Amino acid sequence: MRHRVLHVIDSLDLGGAQVVLLNLLKNANRDRYSLEVACLHGRGVYFNRLQAVGTPVWSLSFHHYFPSYTLGLAALMLARRYDVVHCHLLAANVIAKPLAAMCRVPVRINHDHCNDKLTDPRRWSLPADTWANRFSTHVIAVSESTRAFVEIHEGVERGRTSTIHNGIDCEEYRPRPDQRSEKRRRWGLAEDAFVVAGIGRLTFQKNFGLFLEIAAKVRKQHPQAVFVIAGTGEENEALRARAASLGLGESVRFLGYVAEMTELYPAVDLLLLTSRYEGLPITILEAMAAGVPIVAANLDGIAEVLDDAVDAALVSPGDELGFASAVAEAIEQPERAVARAERALVKVRSELSAERMTRSVEEIYERYLPSLAEEPRAAGTKRPMG
Repeated sequence: MRHRVLHVIDSLDLGGAQVVLLNLLKNANRDRYSLEVACLHGRGVYFNRLQAVGTPVWSLSFHHYFPSYTLGLAALMLARRYDVVHCHLLAANVIAKPLAAMCRVPVRINHDHCNDKLTDPRRWSLPADTWANRFSTHVIAVSESTRAFVEIHEGVERGRTSTIHNGIDCEEYRPRPDQRSEKRRRWGLAEDAFVVAGIGRLTFQKNFGLFLEIAAKVRKQHPQAVFVIAGTGEENEALRARAASLGLGESVRFLGYVAEMTELYPAVDLLLLTSRYEGLPITILEAMAAGVPIVAANLDGIAEVLDDAVDAALVSPGDELGFASAVAEAIEQPERAVARAERALVKVRSELSAERMTRSVEEIYERYLPSLAEEPRAAGTKRPMG
């Protein structure tokens, strides 16, 4: 029989959790699992992508302020009788897992993508997440630090937690040095420019204000450096104003939402990630797979998969001078940066593939599924209540 799995996620807008979900669907064992997705509200940029891999996708409300998704989720679970409900992001965890328990879904998974709840301005997020995890059969953390957070701050016993690092499609993001000139023309980047990319949502977490300060410092000694920012978010206007006040002009390009990151990486010489906190950002894995050198904050899951001065340059979070020095080193000693990128490429292919991540998640499912009745049952047939 094929077990029915429902992934529940807050939204399908731009974000690392959405990429993880897409990779789980693309690499799933479809002989073993029948997969569906419920998005609490809206459609977002990933809605069609999920459908394109042969997965039914349900959008349960037109806006997060209109909570029809609660009744919609309950109706969906009662009608479809899932074996596994797999929750991504805070609202899905808080809303979907208790509903799944009430609807007698036997396996309830929480996928914890970041340990940011101590810094979350929503003071209710940590107690709410802690309460919701009492309904978890198992909690998957994307890094050891995230797993430790779940155990220490949310009280989930170690036997119900696992660390599964995020994975990436290494073929999709393979290095494409032959496309460098073509992609630079597409993005209007000079052939002799040293291009530093910042990629992600324009939010407090990603700290693009620091990215701009670093750009201003680096440009004083290396005027050939060009900084590009790919992403959208609530800080967009403030960041543009800050770039103007720093006199960065055309040396910083705001690209907005980039639908296909594989179109940008061949044009890039360096990824610069300045986040205040992270789990294990997909951007890091994409750059590793694309063969792009990395300068990143020495944070959580990043430090678990990258080694400073071996396959990346890692800098203390918020250290403006340290970041500027690491970027300058990559410009002045490109052979060293390239050697690190080559080692990172070997690592991501051997340890951090999307297929490997998916098999590890399915092993968690299988840990609990054998206790279910093995006889086939049609959608809509109720599971015995005893």
